[in-house]
Amino acid sequence: MDPSFFDAHCDTAMKVLDDGEDFLQPGGRKHLSFPGMVEADVRAQIFACFVLSAQHPGRERARALEMIDTVYEMVAATDGRLSLVTAASDLDRAFDGGPRAAILALEGADPLGDRADAIHEFYERGVRNVILAWQDNAFSGTAFGSNTPLTPQGRRLVGLCEELGIAVDVSHLSDAAFEEVVHLTEKPFVASHSNCRALSPNLRNLTDDMIRTLADRGGVMGINLSPSFLDTAFDNAVKPLRAAVEQPGVSNAEKRQLYDRMLAIPRPPLGRVVEHILHAINVGGEDCIGFGGDLDGIGQTPANLDTVADYRQFPTMLRDAGLSERQIAKVCYGNFRRVFVELLPG
Repeated sequence: MDPSFFDAHCDTAMKVLDDGEDFLQPGGRKHLSFPGMVEADVRAQIFACFVLSAQHPGRERARALEMIDTVYEMVAATDGRLSLVTAASDLDRAFDGGPRAAILALEGADPLGDRADAIHEFYERGVRNVILAWQDNAFSGTAFGSNTPLTPQGRRLVGLCEELGIAVDVSHLSDAAFEEVVHLTEKPFVASHSNCRALSPNLRNLTDDMIRTLADRGGVMGINLSPSFLDTAFDNAVKPLRAAVEQPGVSNAEKRQLYDRMLAIPRPPLGRVVEHILHAINVGGEDCIGFGGDLDGIGQTPANLDTVADYRQFPTMLRDAGLSERQIAKVCYGNFRRVFVELLPG
């Protein structure tokens, strides 16, 4: 029997809130639906609330609360089959036959303004995972910023997360900020949706030294399904097109043409996911790797994976790659289950 899944990152709440997607129905323009979760047996899913100050100036807090409310509504619509999890015991129940688990995350601490102690409000609303920054902000530098470290408020936020039982998530952070998190934390931390930089040298990915450090601290990284983070050739092909889209003065018609050209680039094979998993195991051991697909946060997926239901392919692929059933269970759900049971309040 194939194992269940724990997926550490999706942006489906944004698709539901902004695009009117129906979480209870497969299809549409989303990767993740509740029926898809059931089909793939995703027992735990982290739902990110992504808020960027540049997109919501002056209303970052309000936007985050709207996204949190959206996740509450998604959960309520399942009539008890999905439950918002805030404690370790609730997460265990999700893997022991209880309702599937939804875990709330802040992707970027922009909703806190410039005050770390504002995290208390979001903890009370159920947030149990925090990525300090998506772009450089008042708390941290990021991978695509200027490699600045944590700020004093960022260091304070890391401490508060550990005190409260919120997972500190280093995906998106600068290399300098990663190093500070290592020295500031006492508990395991996670990289919810980051790949191996040795295989694809995108700055969003982790170096081998980072993977070893994460593993030594008992943490887990979740493989991101973005083709740009999986495959160097794809990333090199799409970069100039993405840069052209972002140039000032580009018309909507020109943008559509550029997007069409991006979509025409062949997607990397699904086997690239397995290659990143095997590399992470070789570097950090079998306890440091899981899934963090970034579904609905990425524009494209690898070939032959279009929705979360397609996760069903991974156990067979991992067997074919030589992993044991014990290792496959760890990768699919066990490692993230372990670390969140340790981090969450009892």
